[in-house]
Amino acid sequence: MSDPLIKRALVSVSDKTGIVDFCRELSSLGVEIFSTGGTLKALQDAGVVASSISEITGFPEIMDGRVKTLHPKIHGGLLAVRENADHVAQARENGIGFIDMVVVNLYPFEATVAKPGVSFEDAIENIDIGGPSMLRSAAKNNESVTVLTDSADYEGVLSEMKASGGSTARATRLRLARKVFELTSRYDRAIAAYLTRAEGAETAAAATMTVQLERELDMRYGENPHQSAGFYRLEDGAGARSFGDYFEKLHGKDLSYNNMLDIAAASGIVEEFRGEDPTVVIIKHTNPCGVAQASTLVEAWHSAFATDTQAPFGGIIAFNRPLDMQTAEAVNGIFTEILIAPSYEDGVLELLMKKKDRRLLIQKQALPKGGWEFKSTPFGMLVQERDSKIVSREDLKAVTKRQPTEKELDDLMFAWKICKHIKSNTILYVKDRRTFGVGAGQMSRVDSSKIARWKASEVDLDLTGSVVASDAFFPFADGLLAAAEAGVTAVIQPGGSIRDNEVIEAADQNNLAMVFTGMRHFKH
Repeated sequence: MSDPLIKRALVSVSDKTGIVDFCRELSSLGVEIFSTGGTLKALQDAGVVASSISEITGFPEIMDGRVKTLHPKIHGGLLAVRENADHVAQARENGIGFIDMVVVNLYPFEATVAKPGVSFEDAIENIDIGGPSMLRSAAKNNESVTVLTDSADYEGVLSEMKASGGSTARATRLRLARKVFELTSRYDRAIAAYLTRAEGAETAAAATMTVQLERELDMRYGENPHQSAGFYRLEDGAGARSFGDYFEKLHGKDLSYNNMLDIAAASGIVEEFRGEDPTVVIIKHTNPCGVAQASTLVEAWHSAFATDTQAPFGGIIAFNRPLDMQTAEAVNGIFTEILIAPSYEDGVLELLMKKKDRRLLIQKQALPKGGWEFKSTPFGMLVQERDSKIVSREDLKAVTKRQPTEKELDDLMFAWKICKHIKSNTILYVKDRRTFGVGAGQMSRVDSSKIARWKASEVDLDLTGSVVASDAFFPFADGLLAAAEAGVTAVIQPGGSIRDNEVIEAADQNNLAMVFTGMRHFKH
């Protein structure tokens, strides 16, 4: 069967990018164009010959445009099988002309509901009905109909039509049909997610959950070279999430699977200090090996690096302020995989780009706070709310005889913001808003404490006068006593152990101030 000639096109687009030039070319190829509303006006104002859809239907657009293309003469013209004699005869009997091309993109529902303060009524009005219906009819009959939803496809379709005398290839029509159903399924999921939020169900895991994954970036390999991998744009009940929405890579080789995990870890911690004093976060294997806050970025860098002078080599560094030249020169002294900053001051990129393998990223906007977190197992998927709850000073409950000082409270809050991003079991020592010892991912909380103290001693950091944070309660007093021996003066922990009284008593005996947060931060 030869490819059908395109003689009549129906055009109705919300995003009018490139539509005038495309339709002008169609018209020059002898294609008769029908259109609706704002699209028709845009074409006619530009001098493109186009007729109203009402000339096909014999019926006006009604109900504020809600009803205009939902008509047998539209869908019959799209769905009729040209090789089916009965279909052709019925079309002739009912005055239905074939429609060979549909150019439609949908009302901007997702963009509408993303606007702050959008009303429910505005959201509902931006649910497209006729558009998806036409797209699905055209895509179903892709044997005969060419359907376009993306302006990026205009040029290729025109080239095919010019080369063939007015038709498109079967493979092209099939590819474009696939894009239709990807678009309409994504569109329906966005509407369902909005309505779920509107009825107040967004905080509970639904009985069923639809997740769309679309490859955004190729990874060279997975955690190891023998594993293939990719990075996928995610759409779920919390909306769409994309690497490109939040980050832009300015320099360096392609990102790897492990890089992506570390970028998420680094940006997640630095996000805790958005709008605060200059802060530097150094990540290695998703755990922070140094975090510090100071009056200048370079001072924060030196303090963060001093926590562990070995681990930062080959690490990932994130900054909460534009990266200045003095800090860049200091960081440039070691090998780093990735630097992430909100921007780079004049001359900094030129300096840092001299190392061709180093990746330089801009974080363009704040990361989303809520939404769902997905983890796969060989036997199914785990879904949970993202750990985004914040503890304020007012939430803390002082449980010891001695109350923490203002300086201790500053360090305790600083430590708690970092603590939740470290793998359990976590013990974190902090002094002067900088990390002094990090104990991560051990099977025993006592072991985590020993490692944190050992790492501090390796770089001659004195823990005297520091504070300690624990991601979960101290099950016994021994962990707290070990911290006291190291010189700690204050403790922050969730509380909730059956032996809390023993731990509190031990703190009182050692003149420690201790506060409970009432929540834990396990991170497996």
